[in-house]
Amino acid sequence: MIDAIDKPAIFINQNYIIEAVNAPYRDTYPVDIKLGYSTCYQVSHRNNKPCDQCGEQCPMQESKKSGRAASVVHIHTTSEGQSYCDILMRPIFDGHGDLIGYLEILDKLAFASNRPSAGKMIGESEAFKTMLNKINRAANSDISVLLFGETGTGKELVSQALHSSSHRAEKPFVVIECTGLSDALLESELFGYEKGAFTGATTNKKGLVEAAEGGTLFFDEVGDIPLAMQVKLLRLFETQTYRPVGSVVSKKANFRLVCASHKNLKQMVEKGEFRRDLYYRIAGFPINLPSLRERKSDIALIAAHFLAQSHEKKRFDKKALEKLSSYAFPGNIRELRNIVDQAVLLADETVIYESDLPVLDEFIGEDNASMEGRNDQYPLTTNGVNLGKDIMTLDEVEDAYLAQVASSFKGDINSLADALGVSTRTLYRKLKKAGVKELN
Repeated sequence: MIDAIDKPAIFINQNYIIEAVNAPYRDTYPVDIKLGYSTCYQVSHRNNKPCDQCGEQCPMQESKKSGRAASVVHIHTTSEGQSYCDILMRPIFDGHGDLIGYLEILDKLAFASNRPSAGKMIGESEAFKTMLNKINRAANSDISVLLFGETGTGKELVSQALHSSSHRAEKPFVVIECTGLSDALLESELFGYEKGAFTGATTNKKGLVEAAEGGTLFFDEVGDIPLAMQVKLLRLFETQTYRPVGSVVSKKANFRLVCASHKNLKQMVEKGEFRRDLYYRIAGFPINLPSLRERKSDIALIAAHFLAQSHEKKRFDKKALEKLSSYAFPGNIRELRNIVDQAVLLADETVIYESDLPVLDEFIGEDNASMEGRNDQYPLTTNGVNLGKDIMTLDEVEDAYLAQVASSFKGDINSLADALGVSTRTLYRKLKKAGVKELN
């Protein structure tokens, strides 16, 4: 039975001893596996005792507690070095209903690492592992996925992981930036157009939906799509059909849908700003991307990853890492990358000291709860400017902050966008929303 499983698999008894193993499992680990003698934790972790005695969740113990299958994400020592694995443990019973052991099946997660690795998600915190487990489960399906979380948490990287781990990996991965696109522009970009459909349409143009044929369509910041366009998107997502602008003939589409937003779409639905039926169509499998405040133990790893990408032979001093780890990171991973890049330039030696870090904002040392829990006893301020005595929504805080920054910033719109860690187009949209007509 175990040889029929195409993924790495073993059967272990209740004492963790391996009694059966398939070829993919042997190929995964560079050790000699002796049936009836080798234990799973010796092979996968090089440990001399079970995972739960080494500070990790043990999938066998989790399964034993519930009497059902259980899964955990672990870092295993494989033939390719340390690798993330999603472990599924199933209890096996005999004909009398007595437990005889466990079937362990592995999924290797090539899109994540606990070491600096180009193009991979980096981390080893529990929040990070929980996210990896959900990504892996969603990747093996065609279900529509909604990625939500704060700005800068890595939504596009996660969407790429969903694509590269799916059966559509050899097909196109197409990104659609929803921010700042008008109804007409979004429709022509998505569906393409026929020659003569409008002034300037001198040839037929293939849309992004057709370009993604057989692959994955990633709608970034889907909450910014205008209401009028949401109706047409709902039809596309439900029927997998569309019509190019200027055409009367419908075309059939074949794609996997992934959407992302930093906005609270459920609140938008209640306010009538986002269609309820569209929300439930795109949110087939929601995945929360944790903020850096929720995975502080990953900050040093990610900082080292960005240092490696800079190709500078530098390292962080212990106190510099402690300061980074105490920072709230409102810009999350994107902000951390900016800080590392600046520190590399500011450091005169191979060691980056605390004094080499750029000035961090006033929220240093505060956790997410304290940031969100402020009330009229603690007026929100930025650079000493009071943003109001009453509690404010995050959108209101952002508008007030942008108005204040725009009035004092010495530079052009592109420089300000770089400083804020957003694209110029995104900044134009946000300034317009905040009622800021131009920089002073």
